[in-house]
Amino acid sequence: MKKWGYITGLLCVMAISAVAQDDTARRYDAFFLDAICQREKGNNDAAFDLFRHCIDIDSTRSEAYYYLSQYYAALKQKDISLKYCQRAVELEPDNVTYLETLANNYLNQRKYPEAINALEKLCEKSRDRDDVLGFLIQLYEQQGDYDNAIRTLARLETVEGKSERLSYAKSNLYSQKGDKKAAIAEMKTLADQYPNDNNYRCLYANTLYLNGQKKKAVAIYDKVLKEEPSNRNAQMALLAYYNDQKDTANVNTMIERVLFNKNASTDDRVALMRQVIGDSEQAGGDSTRVLKLFHRLLDAPQTDSDIALFCASYMNMKKMPNDSIRLVLEKVLETSPDHAAARLQLVSYAWQAEDRDRVIALCRDARQYNPDEMAFYYYQGIAYYQKGQLDDALNAFQNGIGVINSDSDPGIVSDFYAVLGDIMHQKGMEQEAFAAYDSCLVWKEDNIGCLNNYAYYLSEKGIRLDEAERMSFLTIKAEPKNATYLDTYAWILFMQKRYDEARKYIDLTLENDDDTSAVLLEHAGDIYYHAGEKEKAVDFWQQALERASDDSEIKGDRQQILIRKIKLKKYVKE
Repeated sequence: MKKWGYITGLLCVMAISAVAQDDTARRYDAFFLDAICQREKGNNDAAFDLFRHCIDIDSTRSEAYYYLSQYYAALKQKDISLKYCQRAVELEPDNVTYLETLANNYLNQRKYPEAINALEKLCEKSRDRDDVLGFLIQLYEQQGDYDNAIRTLARLETVEGKSERLSYAKSNLYSQKGDKKAAIAEMKTLADQYPNDNNYRCLYANTLYLNGQKKKAVAIYDKVLKEEPSNRNAQMALLAYYNDQKDTANVNTMIERVLFNKNASTDDRVALMRQVIGDSEQAGGDSTRVLKLFHRLLDAPQTDSDIALFCASYMNMKKMPNDSIRLVLEKVLETSPDHAAARLQLVSYAWQAEDRDRVIALCRDARQYNPDEMAFYYYQGIAYYQKGQLDDALNAFQNGIGVINSDSDPGIVSDFYAVLGDIMHQKGMEQEAFAAYDSCLVWKEDNIGCLNNYAYYLSEKGIRLDEAERMSFLTIKAEPKNATYLDTYAWILFMQKRYDEARKYIDLTLENDDDTSAVLLEHAGDIYYHAGEKEKAVDFWQQALERASDDSEIKGDRQQILIRKIKLKKYVKE
C-alpha cells in the first residue's frame, strides 16, 4: 500500500508540473502572438515590451530573443543586440536564420573570427549556399588565411562546378600565398580541360607572366595569334608586354591591331586612345596620328557614341575648328540621338554661325528625344524670334514653360521669361508680357535686360512710374555708360515730369551712343522742349525725322506726329 501511495503522489506531481508547463507555454504563445501583431502594426514600443515579457515568462524559448536582438540593434545597443542573438542561436542552434543574423552581427562589429565561425556552421546546415561560401572566401582572404580560403573555394567548386572564374580566383589565392607553382598548375589544368579554347590558354599564359615566366607566356600569346589573329586577349596581353619592354614600334603596331579588331570592346578602344593621346602630348602634342586613328575608327559602323564623344572632346581640347568638331558630333547623334550635351554643342555652333534654321531644326528634333530639356525650347524660341516668326517663337516658349522646375538653371529660366515677355509685348499681349517679366525677376531679380524693357514699356503706358524708375535706376547703376539704359531712365524721368533730371540723363545718353536712333533723338527733343530749350528741341526733332527713314520704330502715324512737332515748333502728345 505504501508503494502504491508513493507512485500516486509522483503521478500527481508530474500532472501538476505538466499543467504548469502547458500554462506557461500558452501564456508565452499568447504574449508572443500579440507582440508580432503590434510589430506588424508598427507599434514598436508595445511590441518591444511584449517580447521582453515573453522572456520573463519563459527564458528557454528562442523567438523573443531573436526579435529583441533586432530592436536593440535599432537602438544602437550593439552589445545587447549581439548577446540576445547569441542566446537565440544557443537555444536553437539549427536555425539558419538565427545563424545568418548572428554572422551579420559579428561582421558589423568587425569580429571577423567569430563571423567566420558562424558562417562555417551555417554552411554545415545549408551546404548549397554558394553566397555564404563566397563570403567566407573573402573573409579568409582578408584575414590572410589562404589555406582555408582555398579549401572553401574547393567546396564552392563542388557546388557550382569548375569554371574560369573559380579557377582564376584559386590561382590568385595561391599567388598571394606565395605558391607560384600551384597558381600556374591551377590555370594549366583549366587550359588543358579546354584545349581548343584560346581564351583559357591566354589565362594560363597570363598566370605564367604574372609569376615571372614571361618568355613562356609570350610564346603562348604568339601561338594563339598565329591560330587566331584577332584574339583580343592575346593582343591586349602582348600590348602590355611591349609597354613593359618600352618597345615603342611594337606598342604602336599592337595598338592599331587592337583598335581595329572586331572583337575589341568600346572600353578597350577608349583606353587605348587615351594611351595614344597621352603619348602624343608627351611627345609635343602633334594631333595628326591621333586624329587619323579617330577618323579610321569612326569610318566603321558604330554601336555606341563613346568613340565619337571622346574624339569631339579631344578636338575641343586641341581647339580644332567648329566645323570639324560638328561633323563628329553629328556622328554622336547618329547612334545617340538623345545625347543632349552633344546636341546643345551643335546648337551653339549653329548659333555662332548665325544659322537660325539649323538651330530650329536641331531644337525641334531635341524636343522629341529630350522633351524635358528647357534649353532647346529656349534656343528654338529665340531663333524664331530673331527670324521675325513671333507665333512660332511664342509657341516654343509656351511649350517650354511646362518643363521648368526647381532644378532648372535660374539664369536660363530668367532669360526664358524675359524673351517671352518681349515677344508677348510685340504681339500686343501687354498684361501677359508684364506677368512674364514678373516671373523673370522672381528667378533672377537683377536681370538687367528685363528690368530695362519692363521699365520702358511701363513708361510707355504711363503706369507704375515709380516702380519703373526704380527698375531702370538698377540698370544704369549696373552699366552707367549703356546708352539704351540711360535713354530709358531719361524717358521715365520725363514721364514723371522731372524735366531737368531727364535732360541730364538724355545728355549722358547722347554722349555714350555710337549710332543715335531716331527714337532717341525724338526723346531728346521732347525732353529739351519741356526743359525750356525749344529751339534745341526742334533741332533734335529735325534730326530724328532725317533718321526716321532708317528707323523701323518711327513709321506711319508716329512719323506724322514728328512732322507736326517740327511744323508747330511745339510738343505734340501722341
